[in-house]
Amino acid sequence: MREIAHEVAVIPGIIANAYLVGNAASWVLVDAGTPGRERKIAAASEARFGRGARPRAIVLTHGHFDHAGSAGPLADLWSVPVYAHPLELPYLTGRARYPPLDPTAPGFFSALSRLFPSTTVNLGGRVAALEAHRSAPGLEEWECLDTPGHTPGHVAFFRPRGAVLLAGDAVTTMNLDSFLGTIAKRRQVCRPPVPATTDWERARRSVQLLAALRPTLIAAGHGTPMRDAAGQLQALADRFPMPAYGRYAHEAVRADESGVTYLPPQPPARRLR
Repeated sequence: MREIAHEVAVIPGIIANAYLVGNAASWVLVDAGTPGRERKIAAASEARFGRGARPRAIVLTHGHFDHAGSAGPLADLWSVPVYAHPLELPYLTGRARYPPLDPTAPGFFSALSRLFPSTTVNLGGRVAALEAHRSAPGLEEWECLDTPGHTPGHVAFFRPRGAVLLAGDAVTTMNLDSFLGTIAKRRQVCRPPVPATTDWERARRSVQLLAALRPTLIAAGHGTPMRDAAGQLQALADRFPMPAYGRYAHEAVRADESGVTYLPPQPPARRLR
């Protein structure tokens, strides 16, 4: 755990990051890592805020297993609610399943996605909906921004004071398309994780929205937080790289508050030239 901005600290994970936002009097956990991370996150929280520290809430940028995985045990430990966008709730309560990851899409992480689940955790009654046009509980200084594309209800958080962006998976700060970029975690503002992004046109518009904020710090779900990278983010928005092929490359998943309503068909196997 280390501080990356005033009242913002990152808890790095092998797969995904979690963030502590606030001070000892009032703080929240943004994203909860993969399953089994609850002890590390709780220990980091106590190291930062003191023994017995308890957040006001756990807030999720989206419900994928690598961001919501330890939310249930932590919610039970702290006796606090979990919040997510209404369009994420079907998947987090077991009423629906996320679209399958797409290993047919380009890039290193797409090939690796065969090893990861498309399912996520069932938070049952622990999870509640973020209210539209209102700050997330415990994040009154932060703007909650709808940034769909990676998932239907993906959100990001922006604090105008200091221009700090918690981007979730709307962007990454490492190149998951590259083996070397993934292993070395070289700092680079890149598109969202390809095999799990199911609406590329909306993902592009979300990146454009974030770029217009000109953040001085970009803290994403994957990669090391980056300072002075607004130019890279704008370049990504200006020349957003749509995947050339894959299940979701040319046709998007459609979803509502009940879950997925349309799933593009699995593409035929690509022939090697």
